[in-house]
Amino acid sequence: MEKNLTTGSVWKTVLHFSLPFFLSYFLQTLYGMADLFIIGQFNGVESTTAVSIGSQVMHMLTVMIVGLAMGATVMIGQAVGAGKKKQASDVTGNTVTLFMALSFFLTAVLLLAVKSIVSIMSTPAEAVPGTVSYLTVCFIGIPFITAYNIISSIFRGMGDSKSPMYFIAAACAANIALDYLFIGILGLGPTGAALGTTLSQTISVCISMVVIVRQRNGMTLTMQNFRPHRETMAGLLRIGIPVALQDGFIQIAFIVITIIANKRGLNDAAAVGIVEKIIGILFLVPSSMLQTVSALSAQNIGAGKHERARLTLRYASAIAVVWGIAVSVLMWADTEPFIGLFSDNAEVVRLGSQYMRGYVWDTILAGIHFSFSGYFCAYGLSGVSFIHNSLSIICVRIPAAYFASKYFADTLFPMGLASPAGSGLSVVICVGVFWWMGRRRKRVGGIC
Repeated sequence: MEKNLTTGSVWKTVLHFSLPFFLSYFLQTLYGMADLFIIGQFNGVESTTAVSIGSQVMHMLTVMIVGLAMGATVMIGQAVGAGKKKQASDVTGNTVTLFMALSFFLTAVLLLAVKSIVSIMSTPAEAVPGTVSYLTVCFIGIPFITAYNIISSIFRGMGDSKSPMYFIAAACAANIALDYLFIGILGLGPTGAALGTTLSQTISVCISMVVIVRQRNGMTLTMQNFRPHRETMAGLLRIGIPVALQDGFIQIAFIVITIIANKRGLNDAAAVGIVEKIIGILFLVPSSMLQTVSALSAQNIGAGKHERARLTLRYASAIAVVWGIAVSVLMWADTEPFIGLFSDNAEVVRLGSQYMRGYVWDTILAGIHFSFSGYFCAYGLSGVSFIHNSLSIICVRIPAAYFASKYFADTLFPMGLASPAGSGLSVVICVGVFWWMGRRRKRVGGIC
């Protein structure tokens, strides 16, 4: 499981490590895509909207868990790079203890708050029952969702990005089969979609546990490693909390935009929900670059190879920009067929195409600031990512979406532009911080 990422070609290492990451994210995105696609084949717009809104809430929770787990990836990566196996074992054990306690707490709180969450989302009345049932089942499965993500973060911190890909591949296949069973054959609607998602995550966790037990990775875990250590827990939270809050704020911005769209009517709500799912796929490369930069840079920083960390950032940013330009041109040229995969409603396709043509340019800018965020996190500067994302959301993204909705009632295109506008501010801040780190390194002989 453990792999040294501090030697060899940086370019090849970035590609070899990020490809399994990309495929893992692609398969994970298929979860929500499969739910939305299959529910659209057997049910009406109200069920599609219910699954769209419910899966967006679940996506927010999931990315916050992944963000919090960034602390584990970075700390394990630094320990592995420095050859400190005991420290890696302590971080791994404390990660399991922290996240399992958190998952059961979240399950209890969210089950009590499910109706309030549906109300806050301004869910259209026709979609309320389906959204409540979808979220209730998914909330029950939070411990398994959490378990999968912390196991993946541990593997990646050790330099293994392939094993999590295999785990999610098995879960994705199970999810598609279960969706057709529960939605198509049994006619359970949104409840069936949630059951498929939850049970498939459970399958993924069971498979990963079998692999962990059978693998010999050179790291030994004892009960002592699972006991909370103040310094280890503090390190996990110091890195993870700003990333979790950052990801949470990003998702809150998406939810606020969804609420704005929901207030415009059922067709607008469905259109925005469908585009968000497609954007989830287009953001796979930027997201992969963030995780790749953080994992690779952490090991190189632990080994004292700071120039390799900077090269990792440059190559990852270049990959993300090329990807963003390609998909932006594609979606601008002909986006209607992609929207039409999820709805045969002509108005939903028209509105969704407008929203996509504005939104898609964010893939270029987000790819840049995602890569920078991974670099900052590897140095323990996750607060920088939190700050630039918070400012972009508060100062640009949400206000722009609100005013676009207010003054352009007949089109969703201006609302779509709100996200790339916010990312533009993030890029400016990230470049500024990186420049400051370089000046500081030259001035005081630092290592940043």
